Amino acid sequence: MNNQKFSIIDRIKSFKYAFQGLKLFFMLDHNGRVHLFASVIAIGFSFYLKLSALEWIAILSVISAVIVAEILNSAIEKLADVVSPDFHPKIKIVKDLAAAAVLVAACLALAVGAIIFIPKLFL
Repeated sequence: MNNQKFSIIDRIKSFKYAFQGLKLFFMLDHNGRVHLFASVIAIGFSFYLKLSALEWIAILSVISAVIVAEILNSAIEKLADVVSPDFHPKIKIVKDLAAAAVLVAACLALAVGAIIFIPKLFL
């Protein structure tokens, strides 16, 4: 274990790196931009339809889940490309599993969105 003393400066720097990562994700990752666009649409509908607090929690939770899954997927893919620039069947499995995590999160987001938005829009 590292016995360095607590440093508020180091904690602030860690936030800087995290925000830099978000910026890179949304600027450089095509899927990141797609998810950002979908998130803006969902949040816009949420304001327009005047969602309840619990509905907001559900929408924001699934948006966050999808973005977190996509960030982790992108990180895994980039790391895998460095570790094994050439095709490797085990790296393919790792990448496919990471992509599957995004798919599961996105399907959940679609289901939650449908449960919340469809009755408000069409019923």
